[in-house]
Amino acid sequence: MIRIKELKVNLGDFLLENINLDIEPGEYFIILGPTGAGKTVLLEAIAGLYPVVKGMIWVDGREISQLNPEKRGIAIVYQDQALFPHLSVEENIAFGLKSQKCSKQEMKARINGIVEILGVSHLLHRSPSTLSGGEKQKVALARALVTTPSVLLLDEPLSALDPETRERMQQELAEIHRRLNVTFIHVTHDFEEAISLGHRVAVLNEGRIAQIGTPEDILRQPSSEFVARFALSRNIFLGEAEDGKDGYASIKIGGTKLTAIAELKGKVHLSLRPEEILISREPLHSTARNSFEGTISDITDRGAMMYVTVSIPPDFICLVTHQAFRELNLRKGERVWITFKASAIHVF
Repeated sequence: MIRIKELKVNLGDFLLENINLDIEPGEYFIILGPTGAGKTVLLEAIAGLYPVVKGMIWVDGREISQLNPEKRGIAIVYQDQALFPHLSVEENIAFGLKSQKCSKQEMKARINGIVEILGVSHLLHRSPSTLSGGEKQKVALARALVTTPSVLLLDEPLSALDPETRERMQQELAEIHRRLNVTFIHVTHDFEEAISLGHRVAVLNEGRIAQIGTPEDILRQPSSEFVARFALSRNIFLGEAEDGKDGYASIKIGGTKLTAIAELKGKVHLSLRPEEILISREPLHSTARNSFEGTISDITDRGAMMYVTVSIPPDFICLVTHQAFRELNLRKGERVWITFKASAIHVF
């Protein structure tokens, strides 16, 4: 288990503080946040590359915050892989084992074991300069994992890869984690990557933790406007909540009243994910308690999906597939209906 308590790191022009985390053994834990949030600073503080001003870090019951990096039992992989260009793939992987003073026989056995798991045994005699981006990342992972660390730190390991390779590497990282059962702490600014890989997620903003939870928690129940926007809720409003009918809450946003499930009253924020909203040409016959007629004011093509903005007012951003978009024959300026459940609205 990893326990971080009241961690503070002061870099002069940047302050990381009040970091409290409990990470379970074998967990795939994501640190998520925008550029400049302090994600890499936190990772490198755990690795021992930055001095800790305040707080403690425990790994498997051992307090490590004042130990040298090589004594922490932690390995780190960066997005640029940092492979040694003058060494072969096999020599790169063996590099960390030499400092552990392994025998040649043990070194060979451990290298063979890890390259088989990562599927890079055929690359051992190659030079790093001849490898693809995905192959380089696998070699960097092999070099880190062959030392059998208690914790593997991954600093945006997929950000330099093309979309197809990135998607494939996500699947392979998940499989590697499953097979080795090592605790992974993975830094990213990509929300989809966090959802795909993480058991739990800590959202970091300006050197502080904004929220910790499962990907579903972050996605559906953001604790603040910052988290809601970073998680691409897109529909975020300020409203006035009061008791409604049948145990539901009524929330005014401008001239529109929404029905939600909420205990909070008075001034509130609410978020509604675009995929929770149905668009139709006519009112839908359903149990959903929110249905409004509006005008399409904007259409944005995002490849596989389309974002359609419907002005009630206010503006609601809806997500539809290309097929649904074509079947409904949606056009700017046309009148449509939007429908969503009371339970789809998150109030905070």
